[in-house]
Parts: sequence; C-alpha cells; structure tokens
Amino acid sequence: MKRFLLVLGVLTTIAACKEKKEVPVIVYDETAEILKQQDHENPRMRYKLLSSKLDSEPIFDELESELDDFSITDYDRVYPMVFEKTIPEIQTAIETGKLTYKELTLFYLYRIHEYELDPSTSLHAIIKLNGNVVKEAEERDEQRLKNPNHHPIFGMPVLLKDNIGTDGMMTTAGAGVLRHNNAGDAFITERLKENGALILGKLNLSEWAYYFCDGCPVGYSAVGGQTLNPYGRKIFESGGSSSGSGVATAANYAVATVGSETSGSILMPSSINSIVGLKPTIGLLSRTGIVPISSTLDTPGPMTRNVTDNAILLDAMKGEDLNDAASVATSVDFLNVLNSADISEKKFGYFNNLYESDSVYAATIDELKEAGVRVSGFDVPSNVSLKGFLTLLNMDMKYDLPEYLETEAGKDVTVRSVADIIAYNNQDSLNLAPYGQGRFDAIIADTTKLVELEVIKRQLKENGKRFFDVELDSLGFDAVLSMNNYHAAQAAVAQYPAITLPMGYDVNGQPHGLTLIAKPFEEASLLQYAYVVEQLLQARKPPVDYK
Repeated sequence: MKRFLLVLGVLTTIAACKEKKEVPVIVYDETAEILKQQDHENPRMRYKLLSSKLDSEPIFDELESELDDFSITDYDRVYPMVFEKTIPEIQTAIETGKLTYKELTLFYLYRIHEYELDPSTSLHAIIKLNGNVVKEAEERDEQRLKNPNHHPIFGMPVLLKDNIGTDGMMTTAGAGVLRHNNAGDAFITERLKENGALILGKLNLSEWAYYFCDGCPVGYSAVGGQTLNPYGRKIFESGGSSSGSGVATAANYAVATVGSETSGSILMPSSINSIVGLKPTIGLLSRTGIVPISSTLDTPGPMTRNVTDNAILLDAMKGEDLNDAASVATSVDFLNVLNSADISEKKFGYFNNLYESDSVYAATIDELKEAGVRVSGFDVPSNVSLKGFLTLLNMDMKYDLPEYLETEAGKDVTVRSVADIIAYNNQDSLNLAPYGQGRFDAIIADTTKLVELEVIKRQLKENGKRFFDVELDSLGFDAVLSMNNYHAAQAAVAQYPAITLPMGYDVNGQPHGLTLIAKPFEEASLLQYAYVVEQLLQARKPPVDYK
C-alpha cells in the first residue's frame, strides 16, 4: 500500500507510529493535470477541475487524533481479516475475538487518510466523515458483549451517497447551495442505525444526481470535486450519479455503500468499478429524506463488493414508510435468500446485439453456457419508444425538488425552487457551475402540463414493460442479461429491478458488469441468480493501486 503525501510537490514519508501525527499543509497545483486531460478521447473527461474550489472543512478535521493509536502494524494485522472480505467473514473475526468494531472502523479511516489526503491517489470520493464514528464503534463493541444477537449489519461502517439525509452531517447533493443543509436522517438512514450500522460518512456524487449540467463529467460536484475511478484514475469514468459510492466500495473505504438511482445511477458506477449494485423496485426502499429528481423513478439501493453483502445491506434498509406513497412492506428475509440459491432450472435471455459486439459480454455468456446455465439469445425489441423520458424528469424535478426544500431541507436552506438555485449559482458560476446548468435551464423551459405528464408516464411505463415482457413471458425467461447500464432507462420506466455484478475487464483494464433485470419485487430471485453467477465467474479483482 502506498503511504505518502504529496506536499509542495515533494514526497514526504509519513511516520507510522503511535505518536501524534503532524498534519502537513498540502499545496497542490492541478494546472498541468487539467491541461493534459484536455486530450482525453472522451469529451466528458476533459475536466475543468479536480478538487472542489469551495471552502470546506478537511474530511479528517475531527478524526485526525483518532488514528494516533492505530499504527501501520495495527493496519497490517487487521488487513487480512477485512480487505475484500464479506460481512459474515468480518463478523466471524469479531465474534472470535480477533477483531473489534473499533479496529474495523480505524482500518477504513486509515485507508481513507492514506489515499484521499494524497493528491496523487485521491479519488475525491469522500465529502464528509462522521466525527463520532470511532466512539460509536466502541459503543457497538460494548453492546455486542452484552447482547451478541444482532443484525449482520451491526457494527459495520457504511458510507452514504450525499443526497441521503444523515443527522449531524450536511446533506448537499454535491451542490454549493446545500452546503449547510442539516436535514436529519432519511428513513433508510434510520433503519441502518436501528440495525446497528455505523454511518462512516458521506460520499461524492454527480451534482443533483446528474440532473444539473448537460454533457458534463459524471462524478463531478461543486462540493466534492471530480470523483475518479480507481481502476484507471483520469482514464476511465467513475460512473454516475452514485460515483462516490462505486469508487469507495471498489477501493475498500467501507464495508458497503448506499447509492441512489433514477436511471442507471447505481448500475453504471457499480459496473465500471467492478462491484455489485442493486436497483430495487420502486417502493421496496423508502425515498423519504433523499434529495429527489423524480418521485416516479427514484430509489436508493445497496452497493457492495459481493452479492452476500448486498442482500444484507438491502435487508437492513427495508421497511414500510408511511410518508412515501410508493413504499410497501415486505416479509422477504433477504438475509437467508442466498441459502437456497439454485439456477439449474432457470432460463435467461441475452441480447444478440451485445453478444456480437462486446467481447467481455460474449465471453461471459459463453462461460455461463459451458457451466450449464440455460441461456438463449434474443433480438432487441423494435418500436419501443422512450419519447418523453426527459420531460418526465424535468417535470418531476420541477415539483419534487421544491417539496423537498420546503418540507425536509434544514432551516438554513433558503432556496425554494430550481429558479432560485440557478440564480444562486450565477453569483459564482466559475466555482458553483463550471459546466453550466443546462438541465436546470431545461426544467425551467419545459411547459408540459400535468395532464400531459400523466399520459407520458403511462406510455413510458407500458413501453418499458413491453421491452422486456415479450422475452420474460412468451420465451419463458426468468431474467434478461444485459451489461453495465445499457438498458437502465427501459428498466427505470418499467419500474423493474436490476442487479449488476462484475463480469470482467476489457483489453484496457476497464471493468464491466453483467446486469440482470426481472419483474417488480423479484429482488430475492435476482440476488439468488447473481449469487450463483458470481460463484461461477469469480470476476472481481480489486484495483491494483488501491490494495
């Protein structure tokens, strides 16, 4: 592991000892890096900046002293019990007295400190850390001894996308105007805490969940800067909008993370960061307390390094929320669904066009065939239109965001509309909106009437279902096999769940995900399918530079 900070352009070794660390002042000029980036073949990766230009507290401001008693020796002892391990494996180490929740938490803080405070390795994944998390971990250690029967998420450090409300930490959605948004806990944050999870901190994201600037880099926010992919820093996109969630999970900055998706915002960063991401059916997880784009399509979801942890995190967040009109109660025990995972009698459909055009996808389908999995190819349905998709997002955000600002935002947030936010950003557009506000401008310009919107929503849902249902129904597929976020929009409007898991890497080393899509509330089946496929492929490899 790399253990140094770039200070004034000089590499200075960090003393790994029990003595109090002196935190050096880091001065770093990004000019040369930004200039070099303008030659990137992907226009969205021709960055204008890397670090946020807004004044903010250092992420370790409240936690620096907590690492005084956690040395490199401690880190190396804990490493084999934690790095790339599943939640059950970590819990076993704790139950047998080899590890404590405090040491587990310090392990992740140490990694974040080493990588994120070094400008040459920083992924700009973290916006804020919980200053009380070490104390809370100590409390979990005491509670475990008194009552060892807890949910598997108990004592596990989890990072949340920074559009998810968290008491004591601002919820910014990456936007400068929400830097002081003390909004309190979202419903799913409450559920995590009730089950004993440790909220380690908040993660960077594409600002306003990538419904702000038009054609701009994914993973950029005014508050967090430009999130970078650990598999190819400034080479591959980080994915959006849950960029920090994908990156932090891939780099082993926490046991697990939580993202959110409207269309592809979990599936994309999970796929290209070689992790497992589940976009649930709308209503399975509450949206209350999450900064919205669309009450029609938004949902949070678990992002983990393996399917086992994904099921555990999903279970820890579930619960009916009477304040969310779409919320439903579920009796599904996601903790135990993997015990009966069996796909021997299942049948899956794959896209012929992807098989013919993508070598990683084709190799994966061939590997599944050789393993005896029943898979059949099909052609992409024709005449399935997604016309009106952007109108749906425009109009939902036009009404849903003001409702959030009025009813759930902290008292120090004074803006009340998209127009207010545009005006605020125009006061300092260089730092608050360097890539413009194209999508916000489109929201203001959209004059679609509500009665027209309802027609659009209905047609989109029908078309999304038709895209999948011919194969799922007439051909008898239990799920269709896509890749990355290629069919995220169709799954979004159909309100069908999807899970992506690592399936390999292309010739350049960029990760790709195999994405399974099924009918509403079939998450238990999707997790079972993904679990068996995960065991067959064993495709995930941690990023080399972040081991």
